[in-house]
Amino acid sequence: MAEFNFGGVTEEVITSEEFSLQKARDILADETVAVLGYGVQGPGQALNLRDNGIPVIVGQREGGNTWQRAVDDGFVPGETLFSVEEAAQKATVVQNLLSDAGQVATWPRIKECLNEGDALYFSHGFGIVYKDQTGIVPPENVDVIMVAPKGSGRNVRLNYLDGSGINSSFAVFQDFTGHARERALALGIAVGSGYLFPTTFEKEVHSDLTGERGVLMGCLAGVMEAQYNLLRKHGHSPSEAFNETVEELTQSLIRLVAENGMDWMFSNCSTTAQRGALDWSPKFRDAVAPVFDELYQRVISGDETRRVLEANSAPDYREKLDRELDVLNKSEMWQTGATVRSLRPENRQKL
Repeated sequence: MAEFNFGGVTEEVITSEEFSLQKARDILADETVAVLGYGVQGPGQALNLRDNGIPVIVGQREGGNTWQRAVDDGFVPGETLFSVEEAAQKATVVQNLLSDAGQVATWPRIKECLNEGDALYFSHGFGIVYKDQTGIVPPENVDVIMVAPKGSGRNVRLNYLDGSGINSSFAVFQDFTGHARERALALGIAVGSGYLFPTTFEKEVHSDLTGERGVLMGCLAGVMEAQYNLLRKHGHSPSEAFNETVEELTQSLIRLVAENGMDWMFSNCSTTAQRGALDWSPKFRDAVAPVFDELYQRVISGDETRRVLEANSAPDYREKLDRELDVLNKSEMWQTGATVRSLRPENRQKL
């Protein structure tokens, strides 16, 4: 496979040009892939597999919104849509895309459905790496592999539909058949990856949990809130505070970063903005470094996974989550955001 230089470090990368979709189809021709869970990652991966001609069925608890969503997406009860256990029994590749807490709860039953030579597939290293907490220890006579898209399930689907694909990491935890790597790569291409890069289950879950709590979600939300509140405290209007904090970032600057990098974004801003960004970036970096150190230690120690499993396994988990999200939704900042979004040209036409 090809090697690329990433900032002076040579890494292996597998592209969809090198590992073609037709090759993936050939490798998976005799497989039946069961996507367990139709919540976050499940729909995107299942639909992409189906569109790419891979034999795919869905396992989901009957009743509720996610079962109906699978039906609405064309999966037929009794034909391509089954209970979690029945789908796992019918499959040769079991894609366990249930929530982390859901994987813990269902593992004893799923384990009984695995046959010698099957492939057990994850999109997150959580269950395997933190086995002392999850109890997920695969039998020795199956392949255990991972393809971890670097984006939400929604974007796995949208990027596939627009032809761009989404970057994914892949790993082999256990190679019983001698073909675990090619199975992982074939599935990675079939679920819509633009390119794949190797990792381990440990590195994936450590980086993923850090990223979600850090720059991608937790840090981003916290920093936005801090700046918005500061501007409001000093008399700026909600509209001005939101536009300077969120709208300009999401609708302009981050697109420049995505297009050609941070330096290119800086070079396409005013000289005043450049100077300020270059001066203040190191201050923010140094200020948050201790927080990231604490976060990473909590991830590798298992404290963060313990927190997730305890919270998400509680019987009133959904009610508590809805209340927390409702606080965000009803805050002045995000109520302002809803109004600002409605005023975008493409949305004004719908008013």
